[in-house]
Amino acid sequence: MFFSNERLQFFKPLTSKYREQIVECLRLLHTRLYSASADYGESLKREQVVDVFCEALQRAPLLEGDDEEHGRFRNSREQAGWILNNLVEHGWLERQVDQATFQSTYPFSRLGRLFTQSLTEAVNHSVRTRHRNTRNTLNALSAFAERGEVYDLLDAHEYSERIIADFTDIIAELEERKRQLVREVEDRQLVQEASDQFFEFMEKRFQPDLAIRLSADSVERHREHLLQQIERIRRMPDTWKAQAERELRRLAPDMVIDQRSSVLWRLLDSIDSRLRNAADIMLPALRKTLQSFTQRADIIIRQLSYLHSQQHTDIVGLCRELAGLPQEQLNARLDAAGQDMASVNLTLVDPGQVRLRERQQRPPVHSLMQDPGIPDDDTLHDLAVQRLLDQAFNINAGSLRDYLHAALGEKRRIDSRDLPINSAGDLLAASHLIELAGAEHAARGLRVRIERSGEILRDEPYFSRRDGFIIELEPNDHA
Repeated sequence: MFFSNERLQFFKPLTSKYREQIVECLRLLHTRLYSASADYGESLKREQVVDVFCEALQRAPLLEGDDEEHGRFRNSREQAGWILNNLVEHGWLERQVDQATFQSTYPFSRLGRLFTQSLTEAVNHSVRTRHRNTRNTLNALSAFAERGEVYDLLDAHEYSERIIADFTDIIAELEERKRQLVREVEDRQLVQEASDQFFEFMEKRFQPDLAIRLSADSVERHREHLLQQIERIRRMPDTWKAQAERELRRLAPDMVIDQRSSVLWRLLDSIDSRLRNAADIMLPALRKTLQSFTQRADIIIRQLSYLHSQQHTDIVGLCRELAGLPQEQLNARLDAAGQDMASVNLTLVDPGQVRLRERQQRPPVHSLMQDPGIPDDDTLHDLAVQRLLDQAFNINAGSLRDYLHAALGEKRRIDSRDLPINSAGDLLAASHLIELAGAEHAARGLRVRIERSGEILRDEPYFSRRDGFIIELEPNDHA
């Protein structure tokens, strides 16, 4: 269980009015311990952790809310000590005591580090190569097919899962960007800032990640190669696949759900399914979301540009001003405006700008169907012969059943060598008689059991060689 022991109230520190400050403390401590500038050989003691928290408290604001459990802190150091105790109490941090020096250090717990990493990545603007997961899946599958190391297959399975997660993240980010753009425009209505934010996103987010995801790392581009690698692994020798299966069961026992099912096959099927979902569902959804985002940004920027250009032509204000004037003054101003608008402005055309352009003649399109006329006698003769041949060699299910009933008579069992052949229709029926054992005839009430007699029939007038069968009506037949 997740909520047990010290994790019983794991998220309680993030529910008070100090939650933004606590989150900033966790982020800064995570950066201090796990970033590129961290000193991995040093464990932070209480005083060092409190110093880190004091620095974080200067950055984060205090949210409004009711929190009467803890009163006002006298200074930031006292608040940092309370945050440290709170995080240790609820399982975010651990208190470890050195048995030699009896000094305490405060590292992250495993789950505390995982959740803090997510909080850090949510506001992290560093470059991430998330768009390479498709190529990483292909490379890992190729390495597994070449060397047979199951670690490569497990890596490919993990990379394929990240493909779907990355699509989901970027779609959610685009939707959030669209809503944020609308909110900022509604609040400020500044065309320059809206344009700058849109182009900043296109240059810093779209170009380095989305453009590569839709071109160089497109799932559609690598899908065929990925499916070829999966099929190549499936066609490997049985000894090779048995060895891989044993290694997978040894290294990943949690994946063994049923002893009769193959872990190797389940991993390959899972990768195949994720690729198909990414190409058929997630990629079209990403393109649709991106198109909606760019269309919304284009509409908003156009609207703001129009409003910005019309800010000096206040038609509504002018109408209100005219409505407040006396009738005589209003008529005088309208007559003056009418006189100005009624003036004729004559402009001459520059003859040098006049060009006579030759119109391009389009070739006519003949769309009428030609009547071939009545076929000649040879064509009619060939069609009649072909129709007769089709009818001569045509046999239906009813003819087969009638032929079997006529051949059996009162009996319920007959050998295929004893089938009577008195016409061309009987010959065709005899050659297709084993079809009577199909489900279609059973649905019609004719239940037939056909077994091989073990004999090879030769020297017959119609067949050079054929297998012998015993044809028998089942006892429960009422046809």
